[in-house]
Amino acid sequence: MKITLLFSLVLFVNTIFAQSETIKIGVFADYTGQTSSFGISSFSGIKMAVEEINAAGGINGKKLEIIIGDDGGQTENTKIIVKKLIEEDKVDVLIGEPTSTGSIIGANIAQLAKVPMITPSGTNPKITEVGDFIFRACFVDSVQGEVMAKYAFETLKLKRVSMLVDFGSDYSKGLADSFTQSFKKLGGSVVSRTFYSGNDEEFGSQLAAIRRVKPQAIYIPGYYTQIGEIAREVRANRMKVTLLGGDGWDSPTLFELGGSTLDNSFITNNFATTIPLENVKTFVAGYKKLYNLDPDSFAALGYDSANLLADALKRTNSTDKQKLRDTLAATKNFQGITGKITFDANRNPRKSVYILKIADGKFVYNSTIEN
Repeated sequence: MKITLLFSLVLFVNTIFAQSETIKIGVFADYTGQTSSFGISSFSGIKMAVEEINAAGGINGKKLEIIIGDDGGQTENTKIIVKKLIEEDKVDVLIGEPTSTGSIIGANIAQLAKVPMITPSGTNPKITEVGDFIFRACFVDSVQGEVMAKYAFETLKLKRVSMLVDFGSDYSKGLADSFTQSFKKLGGSVVSRTFYSGNDEEFGSQLAAIRRVKPQAIYIPGYYTQIGEIAREVRANRMKVTLLGGDGWDSPTLFELGGSTLDNSFITNNFATTIPLENVKTFVAGYKKLYNLDPDSFAALGYDSANLLADALKRTNSTDKQKLRDTLAATKNFQGITGKITFDANRNPRKSVYILKIADGKFVYNSTIEN
């Protein structure tokens, strides 16, 4: 399935975008590794946006051309691919990586080369701290962690929370730190912080330690690849706790792995198909027509990232990288699928955060928290 999808992406790039006069967008992500669900969804959203833009005449008469790079979720591959996109393919801008760790690596290379880069979904604050050519379409971990802490304490009335953190993930550790700081400030208690590895397949020892401190909930700021199994083991051990998470849970594969054990969990996210807004309904219908499946947040953020760049390119009327960076940084009130975006001084968007509840194998819109 993944190979077929990747082949389709490559075929799309090599045929649809074969143009003599184009604006080159380098898109790097994991399309075949452990977090490939993120990469494929993100690219699908980018592809949809680019198709729409080109069908409408392109950018000031020029078509957009996508050049993809598959890093397989491996940091060494990310370095090689981003350098190739910049030095050999001569891309004008970069979109990637969906994950925070990959984004930080790519950002360092892009900043050195002074090529504008936007990460669709990398939430770690360190990404845009790399330099002034780096942007993001999603909210940062500090916002996401703070919102979940507030929701857990004030709405769910939770006072004792344990954490299960991926020690090899910048994303996971950043969210955990933000949640801890905010939850304690509100008067809650983080009763334990236990770690796992992204390669772990069993979590018995960690859950046994958590069970001993008797939390009301477990905050698991990780990726979908482990969450499903963790949820299964939590319920198999008859732990009556609420599971809390972030946008890294967002993947159809999550429900294949965790099934009904995920019901009544809550996450923070940038997007849900059930958000009651007209532009969201239009996007969902168009995406479903194109791909025959519902979009997730990574698809929506990929779509917004491509449109943010297109908007800046139109206003700049140039591919001069410094001018494009300056125009992108001045973006205000851009109406995206994931919310209205204005970049702050650190090139992070101020935008709403959505609380989603899992019910019957689906993410269901629960509430909007203004940021």
